[in-house]
Amino acid sequence: MLTREQAAAQSFDAFNATFIKALTEPARVALVRELLLRGRLDVGSLAEKMPQDRSVVARHLQVLERAGLLRASKEGRHTFYEIDGDGVLRQLEELTELFRKLAPVCCPKR
Repeated sequence: MLTREQAAAQSFDAFNATFIKALTEPARVALVRELLLRGRLDVGSLAEKMPQDRSVVARHLQVLERAGLLRASKEGRHTFYEIDGDGVLRQLEELTELFRKLAPVCCPKR
C-alpha cells in the first residue's frame, strides 16, 4: 500500500506530465480546438487562424505532437497535423487508472 506522500508524489508527477503541460498553454488549446473543428490541417492553414507567427505555431504543434495529442505527416514541403484520437484516449486512460489507484490514499471520500 502506498503512503500518502508516495501517492501525492505520483499525483504531482502525473499533473506535471508532458500531456497535461501541453494543454496548459492557451495557444496550444486553441490549436487543438481548431484541429477538432476543421480536421487535418497544415502548419500554414493553422497559422492563418492564430495571432502568433507561423514559427511559433509550428513549435506549439511540435509540443502537442511530442505530448501524444497530435499526429504529423509530411507531404512534400508541407507538414499536416491531426488529432491522435487513440493517443489521447490511451493517455487519458492511463491517467484515470493512476488516479483510481491513488485517490483512496491521497484523497479519500468522507
